[in-house]
Amino acid sequence: MADIQADSESRTGTPTPTSGITRRRLIGTAGATGVALGAVGAGAGYAVASSNSPEQPTALTSLGADAVMFHGKHQPGITTPMQSRGHLVAFDLAAGAGRKEAAALLRRWSATAERLMAGEPMTSGDTDVARDAGPSSLSVTFGFGHSFFSRTGLEKQRPGALDPLPDFFSDHLDKARSNGDLWVQIGADDGLVAFHALRAIQKDAGAAAKVRWQMNGFNRSPGATAQPMTARNLMGQIDGTDNPKPSESDFDKRIFVPASGSAQSPAWMAHGSYAVVRRIRMLLDDWEKLSTTAQEAVIGRKKSTGAPLTGGTETSEMKLDKTDANGDLVVPLNAHARISRPDQNGGAAMVRRPFSFHDGIDADGVPDAGLLFVCWQADPLRGFVPVQRKLDRGDALSSFIRHEASGLFAVPGGADKGGYVGQALLEG
Repeated sequence: MADIQADSESRTGTPTPTSGITRRRLIGTAGATGVALGAVGAGAGYAVASSNSPEQPTALTSLGADAVMFHGKHQPGITTPMQSRGHLVAFDLAAGAGRKEAAALLRRWSATAERLMAGEPMTSGDTDVARDAGPSSLSVTFGFGHSFFSRTGLEKQRPGALDPLPDFFSDHLDKARSNGDLWVQIGADDGLVAFHALRAIQKDAGAAAKVRWQMNGFNRSPGATAQPMTARNLMGQIDGTDNPKPSESDFDKRIFVPASGSAQSPAWMAHGSYAVVRRIRMLLDDWEKLSTTAQEAVIGRKKSTGAPLTGGTETSEMKLDKTDANGDLVVPLNAHARISRPDQNGGAAMVRRPFSFHDGIDADGVPDAGLLFVCWQADPLRGFVPVQRKLDRGDALSSFIRHEASGLFAVPGGADKGGYVGQALLEG
């Protein structure tokens, strides 16, 4: 359970030369986004025109102007910095829909995602929900579930890495909210921009596919803290400290399928990744009964700073053998941070990039809240699975969480200009 403070994919801001907003002021308002701003023209984004200058669009703040590129080697939404709003949605192909209909759908979805991520309206039938906003770091990511390949007659192209996940002791899975033929991840730093994309994707599905399940999430807004920092989850813990970083030499090997494919991934998955999606309910009433000291023992880190209990700062190395005056391990054997470490799991690593969720309070006054866990890896059998098996055998945090839904999706590489996501599979 963790999020990512990842390096940025390609983002651009869109201040206009006539706005009177200087580069210094834009960078000053960027907050925790850590993005590079550049004047790429007033056409990106469709904010309303100023009444004082009807021919010039109103200047966007840096938050609204930030844009993520749709085309590239990898799909957006994997190493894109965390956004403050998110939607996860799975679709099943309609009865009678096959490979031809799936290709047409992915072509429509890709074209829509490209326009919306650039801050442009849909070509027709736009709802105007995001009319006053810019791109707001919108990203849209597409993936294929295990069942997609039998529905489209492409069973021979199904990756071995997409084999169903094993059962785990902590699973209490709702099948209606798990898996699916197609999966879409939407993230943005503005709630209306994110919803606008969700509605556009749903409308584009038309008669080809219907929604199987949909989940809404959120994170801290960029600029909400005095300085960039790792986010907190709904348990109040700083969460995501040990995530792999794109700057690390073995990052691509761990997270992305090689350009030529692999033993578990065919060539059409080149530069792609695999997303494990889990709806994890946090039993907050039980958690909040613990003292801060007890909570820190469960996690293995200080709640205030995220530093290991053995001392230092958030990024200090955890001293697993350190003992206290009584000879007891400072970081308990069942502490979540100890058990989930790559060096405790044969080097297994994944980029964890989730959203928090809160879906109301039930009749007993218990919050339905937790984490929409999304993690990325080149092979889930070497990333998520060994870590979750280890956690299943004795993680102290397991008493305070419940896995309620699950999905595994093959997310192909990014689309070429003029192409669409999954084209190598659907037209290969």
